[in-house]
Amino acid sequence: MSDPLLSITDLTVDFGTRRGGSVRAVNGVSFDIGRGEIVAVVGESGSGKSVTAMSVLGLLPRTAEVTGRISFDGDDLLQLDERALQRIRGRRIAMIFQDPFSALDPVFTVGFQIRETLRRHFPDLSARERRTRAIELLASVEVRDPERRARSYPHQLSGGQAQRVVIAMALACDPELLIADEPTTALDVTVQREILDLLLRIREREGTAVLLITHDMGVVADVADRVVVMRHGQVEETQTVARIFARPEAAYTRQLLQAVPRLDVAERESIADGVPILEVDDLSVEYRRGIRSVTAVEHASLSIARGEIVALVGESGSGKSTIGKAITGLAPVTEGRIVIDGVDAVRAPRREAIELKKKIGIVFQNPQGALDPRWTMAESIGEPLRVHGRMRGKVLKTRTDELLDAVGLSRSWATRYPHELSGGQRQRVAIARALALDPLLLIADEPTSALDVSVQSTVLDLFRRLQHELRFACLFVSHDLAVVDSLADRIVVMSNARIVEQGERREVLSNPREDYTRRLLDAAPVPDPKHQQRRRRERGRV
Repeated sequence: MSDPLLSITDLTVDFGTRRGGSVRAVNGVSFDIGRGEIVAVVGESGSGKSVTAMSVLGLLPRTAEVTGRISFDGDDLLQLDERALQRIRGRRIAMIFQDPFSALDPVFTVGFQIRETLRRHFPDLSARERRTRAIELLASVEVRDPERRARSYPHQLSGGQAQRVVIAMALACDPELLIADEPTTALDVTVQREILDLLLRIREREGTAVLLITHDMGVVADVADRVVVMRHGQVEETQTVARIFARPEAAYTRQLLQAVPRLDVAERESIADGVPILEVDDLSVEYRRGIRSVTAVEHASLSIARGEIVALVGESGSGKSTIGKAITGLAPVTEGRIVIDGVDAVRAPRREAIELKKKIGIVFQNPQGALDPRWTMAESIGEPLRVHGRMRGKVLKTRTDELLDAVGLSRSWATRYPHELSGGQRQRVAIARALALDPLLLIADEPTSALDVSVQSTVLDLFRRLQHELRFACLFVSHDLAVVDSLADRIVVMSNARIVEQGERREVLSNPREDYTRRLLDAAPVPDPKHQQRRRRERGRV
C-alpha cells in the first residue's frame, strides 16, 4: 500500500476554560486517508468529528492546545507556521462547510468570491483568466447558466445552488484533499443525491481524496470507502464501509446503526378520529413585487384530522414551507380557504384570527434560531403562557415544569440558556414551547434534519409519544422519507408549487402513482452499501 495522503496520529485537543481548567475534545485519535479515498467520520454531536477536521487546517481557536501529528504528504501540519499553512489552505486542502450561506459573503457576487480565491493563490492570473476560470468552475459543478449565476449574490441562490458554489470555490485550486463537513445535511433528497454524485465524479475525475463528516448513515453507505466511528473524542472503530454495516465491532456503532430510520413501509395503527382540524381548500399563495409576481403555491388542497400526522414532502422551492406559513398567517393568501377547527382563518375577523393562532403550535428546523438566547428554558417555554394564557407566579412555574417533564428534560435545567444545551435538548425545549397552549394543530418544519441519528431517534420517539398522548393534528414538513415513513399517516407530495400526489403512507411509498414521487424515493439515501451499489450501477455510475 502506498503512503497515505493524510495521516493523523495520536491527535489530542484540549480547550482552555475561563476558570483556568481545560476540556478534552479529542483524545488520541488516529486514522489515515489514502489518495483518492473517501473516508467518512461519523458520531454524535460532541464526538470530536469537526474538531478533528478543523485541526487539519489549523482553524481551531487560540484556546485550543493541540498535540500529536497530522502528516499531509509527509509534512507535519502542526509544526508549520501560519504563513506555511496559508499556502496549503484552499490550495492543497480545501473545505466545504455545512452551511453554504454562512461560508459565502452576502455583499459580493459568487463569481467575485471565486475570483478572489484564485487571485490569492494564483496572483499571476489576469483578471480575464480569473473570470474565465470562475465560470469554468461553476460549470464543472453543474450550475446552470454559469455566466449568469456568477453575477448572482448568495441570497439569490437555492440551498443546492449555494452548496455547488461553495464546492466550486473549494475546487478552484485543484486541491488534493477535500474536507466536507456535513455538506448535505439541510438539502432535500434530490439535491443531496446530486451533490453526492458530484463528489463521486470529482473523486473519479481529479483523484481528490475526501474527508467526509456526516451523521447520515445512508450517505456513508453511498459514497464512503472507509468509516471512522468517533465517540467522546475517541475512535471507537475504523472499518471498510461494507464491514461496518455488515459486522460492526463496537457496541456504539451498533447503536448508531439501530437508530437510523429506514423505509420499511410497515403496517401501523393510526389514532386519527376522522374529525377534521385543518382543511386547506384550493389554496394559492402569490408574492408580488412591483409588476412581477411569483406563485409559491397553486390550488393546493389537503386536510388533517385530530390525531393524524400528514407529511408534506418535496424538493426545496416546491411550496412546502409556504403552506405552513399560510396556515399561520405568515404568507399572503390570494385564493382559497384555510379552515381551522371550523373557522376560515383567511376571512375571519382580526380578533377571531388571533384566537385561532393560539390553537397552532410551530416547531422550526433550527431551534438555535427559534429560541431567544437571552431567555432561560423556563422563560422561553413560559412566554406563550404569559402572553396568551395570562399565567403568572406559581401557576406558570407549575405548568412550565409539567412541560419540561413531558419532553423529558430535568426541571433543574429550567434556568439554563440555549447555548448551554445540545441540539437535541434545544429541540425538546422548542417542542415544549409549541405545546404550551395545548394546540389542536402542530406544524413541524424539518424539526430533525439538523440532528445526528441517535438524537433524531430520541426526538422522534418523543414526538410519537406526545402525539399519542395529546392527539393533536400535525403537518410534518420533511425531506427525509425514512422519517416520514416512521411518523406519518398520510403523505402529500409537492412539486413546483402544486400538490402532485397524496394518499395513505404505505400506498404512496410502496406504489407511487407519479414519476416525481418515484424520483424522490430513488434519491433517498439507504443505509445499505450493497443496495447503493446496485442503484449506482443502474444509473451508470462506477
